[in-house]
Amino acid sequence: MPSASNIVGFTLLALVIILVPGPSVLYTIGRALILGTRAAVLSVLGNALGVGLQIVVIAVGLGALIAQSELLFFGIRLFGAGMITYLGLKAFLDRKNFDLEAKNQDQSAGSVFRQSIVVGISNAKTFVFFLGSLPLFVNPELGSPVWQMLFLGVIFSAIGIASDSVYAIAAGQARDWLSSSANRLANFRGAGGVALTLLGLYMLYEAITH
Repeated sequence: MPSASNIVGFTLLALVIILVPGPSVLYTIGRALILGTRAAVLSVLGNALGVGLQIVVIAVGLGALIAQSELLFFGIRLFGAGMITYLGLKAFLDRKNFDLEAKNQDQSAGSVFRQSIVVGISNAKTFVFFLGSLPLFVNPELGSPVWQMLFLGVIFSAIGIASDSVYAIAAGQARDWLSSSANRLANFRGAGGVALTLLGLYMLYEAITH
């Protein structure tokens, strides 16, 4: 287990990173506006699992290998950006299709969850953050560095799930409140689609230029 000072230091750093709204928050809000509270919370959990897989990969030493392969890293980022852009465009184009609304509400939990895992895995910002920060809070004299990094990763994931869930529930409740008006709901769904599309395009720009 990491030392108490390392745990406190990493927790404070994680709080700063997580509480400043980033791609995961925008993704969560966009999904809440489009699909509602339940799907948004599932998106939070799926995204957290994807980010958790990043932590495992980095902890066992594969992270450095992936970071050194520019083509592989670019491919992962490109795929994630493309998926978010697709989800956003589809939601915007279907915003007034209320026959699809019922279908979306019944969309399988597994489908929403799997999509969000891919988004979490392809989040380049968290990958770079973990790659640069996790080793800094590890003391080999206190035990296996792998287990120490995994322990810190659990802390990060717990904070992330709690924070993103607040956004998911708040945006989902706002969407439910507006559902009494078809036009307002269509506009809200469209806003969610635009938010996801812009996020995907931004991630695509980041992948190409960095």
